[in-house]
Amino acid sequence: MADTEKEASWYVVHTYSGYENKVKANICKTIENRHLEDQIIEVRVPVQDLVELRNGTRKNVQKKLFPGYVLINMIMNDETWYVVRNTRGVTGFVGPGSKPVPLTEEEMKPLGIKSDNVVVSFKEGDTVAVVAGVWKDTVGTVQRMDFGKQAATITVEMFGRETPVEISFDEISKLG
Repeated sequence: MADTEKEASWYVVHTYSGYENKVKANICKTIENRHLEDQIIEVRVPVQDLVELRNGTRKNVQKKLFPGYVLINMIMNDETWYVVRNTRGVTGFVGPGSKPVPLTEEEMKPLGIKSDNVVVSFKEGDTVAVVAGVWKDTVGTVQRMDFGKQAATITVEMFGRETPVEISFDEISKLG
């Protein structure tokens, strides 16, 4: 991806407590409606898997790491700021005087966020070969690219029909 991917940074948005997933869903819907996929790259509500003991029974639960906060990987400009800031449930960006401040490398490491921008030789619509993993030696067409997950959704022919499969960037090579 070109320059747009390099300008994106992670920002923290404050939400009403308990509205984190709703805010994420609303922002994702707006991204889709306004075609901002190249400017707002990823929206995350970091969670941690825990085992709780309730009434003598073990139960797997997901706890939000930062209740009341949502992380957004985006290119900050007037339009993206407006879209995020005016999403129902968002109370503001984290930063002095509501001026959004991107997270630093040190702040992102414990969150498991990789900031190294992956440069890939293929784009949506390209024909690619899978070079590793369970789909090795399969050829498909790139339908979608998710830089947050560092994976692409490609269509492969399976049982005589086109089937979407998500494959890691490092397992794909462009053909031709």
